Amino acid sequence: MPLKDPIIAELQHEAANTRKMLERVPEDKHSWKPHEKSMTLGRLASHVAELPMWVVNTVENDELDFAKGEYKPFFAETNKELLKTFDDSISKSIEALKKATDENLMGNWKLRSGDQVYFEMPRVAVIRAMVLSHLIHHRGQLSVYLRLQEVPLPSVYGPTADESM
Repeated sequence: MPLKDPIIAELQHEAANTRKMLERVPEDKHSWKPHEKSMTLGRLASHVAELPMWVVNTVENDELDFAKGEYKPFFAETNKELLKTFDDSISKSIEALKKATDENLMGNWKLRSGDQVYFEMPRVAVIRAMVLSHLIHHRGQLSVYLRLQEVPLPSVYGPTADESM
């Protein structure tokens, strides 16, 4: 089985759970944050929506260099824009993965800022750690933000206090 197949399956599974969470972001609370050091709800939701696009960058490039200023964080003004960006991110990521070969996925990818290299590892590991795990981590944060706003939480890996499976 090609390496891309289980990655695509996991991405699709996590996308369905993530979209349920993004659908519940209260548009009138985008500027709210639980602590002065925290991201706003809108910024966090926007980051969750854009994270899958990192698959495309990882598959199609050898590195991301923050010093070049090419990465611009996405910020959704509306929930319609938030969900469209997420859906597009998932679609484009799956298409990039479908074109990837095992050789490409086992090739190294680097995250850096100029001369400072944060890490270098095989693309398949980057997708697992910096995209999927990163997405799941921030989705968990988003669930806390939503709970603090009294938004009923969807089931993700099991029932919540608000929703059964």
